Amino acid sequence: MEEQQAIDLAADWADISQGLRKDLGHQLFTQWIKPIQLGKLDNDSGTLHLYMPTEFSANWVEERYHDRLSLAWKIASSEVRHIKITVHPGRRKIADLNLRGHDGFGHRAANDATMAMESIGDDGFTASVGLDPSQTFAAFVTGSTNVLAKNAAERMAKAEKPQFSPLYLKAATGQGKTHLLHAIGHSYLQAFPRARIFYCSAERFMVEFVQALKSNEMIEFKARLRGFDLLLVDDIQFIIGKASAQEELLYTIDALLAEGKRLVFAADRAPQALDGVEPRLLSRLSMGLVADISPADIELRRAILESKLTKFAPLEVPADVIEFLARTINRNVRELVGGLNKLIAYAQLTGQEVSLQLAEEQLTDILSANRRRITIDEIQRTVCQFYRIDRSEMSSKRRARAVVRPRQVAMYLAKVLTPRSYPEIGRKFGGRDHSTVIHAVRLIEDLRQRDADMDGDVRSLLRQLES
Repeated sequence: MEEQQAIDLAADWADISQGLRKDLGHQLFTQWIKPIQLGKLDNDSGTLHLYMPTEFSANWVEERYHDRLSLAWKIASSEVRHIKITVHPGRRKIADLNLRGHDGFGHRAANDATMAMESIGDDGFTASVGLDPSQTFAAFVTGSTNVLAKNAAERMAKAEKPQFSPLYLKAATGQGKTHLLHAIGHSYLQAFPRARIFYCSAERFMVEFVQALKSNEMIEFKARLRGFDLLLVDDIQFIIGKASAQEELLYTIDALLAEGKRLVFAADRAPQALDGVEPRLLSRLSMGLVADISPADIELRRAILESKLTKFAPLEVPADVIEFLARTINRNVRELVGGLNKLIAYAQLTGQEVSLQLAEEQLTDILSANRRRITIDEIQRTVCQFYRIDRSEMSSKRRARAVVRPRQVAMYLAKVLTPRSYPEIGRKFGGRDHSTVIHAVRLIEDLRQRDADMDGDVRSLLRQLES
């Protein structure tokens, strides 16, 4: 009876896991759901025990996913009325540091960095590497705004001893610093398949530090932490204000540097701008190379979008849509890629073609958050000054080439830079029909491809209007 129940529960869990993988995505599923192990079902209370490898991960899943897991189990099995998420009783003595990535602090890696497994502790407990398999150097698109950081990261991962350590990656949210941390880890494991790597956020470091302190396991904590060959710490700005954790990180940095180990930190601000960090730690963080990743410029945003299109083939995304997204979603790369993914997913699920109109309809929130409020009046004024014509020509009926072409350029820019519809734009140009605006937009798009002078004019106007 118990054996059959266990088989049934395992089958239910396989179905639930498959659904959660689709809902949460690969990274979140791998970090928090995949490590769950099925326990026994108490038939009297209807309570199913789910076990996590660490106290931290158990608390995290309990707080964020309990309701979703509970509902999924109630739907899957009438016997399960409650779930209880805890650490396996036989594993409570295993420190969280026995894990790699977001579930802990590392183990010796096997050849396959994305699926490496190794026995840890006397009971043979295992954990998978916490590096995102999609975030490699090959998948990182390089441009003028991130080339220094990319080259420095690649050098840090090479077999040869790096010229600088630590490497400090500074970038705003969504510009690629975390991608480079993961890429360094993957590349380093290729050079040193048996390397010990520590990857986590500064917040995670502090949680582990406090847990070790409370459980009187500081000796083990320090020993494990200082046994790594490569230290990767993200969002270092979140270590502020924790004097004891800062001090331990300082000692760890000194010990690793003395042994020739490699250290990489990432933050959203320069070391000198970190608040609440003691001077000695600031000195260590900035003693190697501080590499900035500036916000992606228009050329890099185009290149990133083009690189992502390859995985959607044979689905076609028109050039004007790519240009529109690259110009409009300019706050960070993460939003840019997310916007493209959302647009393509919608088109595939509904059977529609990807178009400028579809992009405007489905990405309203993202576009609104990124757009600087450029008005059609501002566009008309700038175009008239550029071509040295009177402002009244934007609404006039004159058809001389000297005024028609600037008017068409202005219509094109109004479509690219504002959320206005074709009829709305037409009304701002002397009450013209929406078909006239559509013709102007398509004509300028075509001329930009064939006429270098026209493309240069439009680029100059875009720089003026977006500055």
